[in-house]
Parts: sequence; C-alpha cells; structure tokens
Amino acid sequence: MNGTFTATIDRIVDQQTAVILIEDDGEVVEQYDVPVEQLPESVQREGVVLTVELADGEIVSVQHEPDATRERREAAQERLNRLSKPLSETERGEE
Repeated sequence: MNGTFTATIDRIVDQQTAVILIEDDGEVVEQYDVPVEQLPESVQREGVVLTVELADGEIVSVQHEPDATRERREAAQERLNRLSKPLSETERGEE
C-alpha cells in the first residue's frame, strides 16, 4: 500500500502500542500497530486524526491534523448528546 491517507489512532494498548486505522474514502482499509515511542508525543492519544504517508506498506511519515481531530470529537459528542436525550412524543410515534 502506497500513498497519503487519513488515519486515526483508534486505541493505545498497554501504553505501548498505538493501533492506527488507515482510511480511504471514509472507510477503514488497513490497521497498523505501531510502538507508541515511534510517534510524536503530540499524537500519543486515542482519537487523534493523522495524515500518514505509506510506502511499500510501511508508515514513513505522520502528521497531526488538530482541526480534523477536534471536528471528529465534536461530532461524536453531538451524537452522544442526541442519544442521551429522551425521545419526544412525536419521535416515539405518539400523538
């Protein structure tokens, strides 16, 4: 796999391994497990959005995308807020 892709740090396992999900057109297409110490300190947390460059199936560069990270977190919080609200009578099908 070669090229530049959007990626997300899905989780950090045992504070040692970052699980990075590579996306293509909004779909997860690959997973990479990377030692945390190989990543810049600013991205060593779950939910961070990155731009990664892959060459011959290896991550060769990582760039933090703070705006995309913030947008995804806000969208997730909005979804959570909507799910936590009680349904109105109309939404429940009552009238």
